[in-house]
Formats: sequence, C-alpha cells, structure tokens
Amino acid sequence: MGNIKLSSNGDLLCDPHLSDESEHGLTQFKPNTTVAAVIHHQGKFLLVEEKEKSQVVFNQPAGHLEIDESLTAAIQREVLEETGLSLEPDYLCGIYYFHRPDLKLYFLRFCFVIELKQLLKGQPQDDEIIDTHWFTLEQIKEKRPQLRSSMVLECIEDYLAGNKIPLSQLKSNL
Repeated sequence: MGNIKLSSNGDLLCDPHLSDESEHGLTQFKPNTTVAAVIHHQGKFLLVEEKEKSQVVFNQPAGHLEIDESLTAAIQREVLEETGLSLEPDYLCGIYYFHRPDLKLYFLRFCFVIELKQLLKGQPQDDEIIDTHWFTLEQIKEKRPQLRSSMVLECIEDYLAGNKIPLSQLKSNL
C-alpha cells in the first residue's frame, strides 16, 4: 500500500508516484461478492432464520466469498456453517447484480442449487443463525416482509423456471 496517501480532508488517495504498484485495484469499483444456495426437496426449500439489525429475517444459506476461495468452496462452507449440512452444489440458477440502497452496498450474487433426495434436518454452526426451516413456495411468499432481501424469492423463482448454469462454466485459477 505504498501508493496510498491521506488527503487534507482525510480521504485516502492513490498516488502513483509513491510506488511502482498498480493503482488499478484501488480505483476499480468492487461489489460485494456473495454466494447463496437454493436447497430443494419435493416442493420445499431450506431457509435459515437469522437476525439482521435486531429483526428476525429469512434467507437462503448465503454469505461472502473469502480471499483465496473458489465460488463452489464458498457455498459449501456457507451451507455447512449456516445449516450444519455438508452438501455439494448441482448447478447455478442465476448470477445477480443487486443494490441495497439502505446499506449503500452493491452485491454480485452467485446462486447455487442443491437438490436433495431426502429431507435433511439442519443444525446451524454459526451463532448468527437462529434455526433452519423447510418452507413451501407459498409459505415463503407469505413471509415476503421477513425475507432478508427480494433476492431470496427471485432465486427460488429462477430455480422453478428451470434456469440452469452448469458448474463447469465457473473457471478459477485457485
């Protein structure tokens, strides 16, 4: 970070004269990269119950991509942490660019699909997760005000529409 300096008003600025390092990474916009999983079994979807800003909300198992982690490794980790289930994704149902004005944040979300042959009971390992629940589409629609974001229902609807992006389309050098 040798090419960073503090401006007179306290903002961090890139100064190419301070170092030979590339400033490309400092000036490029980077949305938060997240992964989520639509986990389905015979008309029911596995959601996690969690707290966000002191309110109880429902979400797919989801979270942020960590450094040196592939997208598939990220979703396996998040599913394990939030549900206690060790599962592998089958495919993606969508890639979403989403803005949360209330948080002033942008997200690039990769939504994976996991189709189960049997109903499994989750046991969250993450302290921020209250519990896991299996809901029908209608039950999820009834909970619309309690969904963490509109992406929860949109991902499920894209899954139900038959959207399929093979995992082979995800390339990584990690």
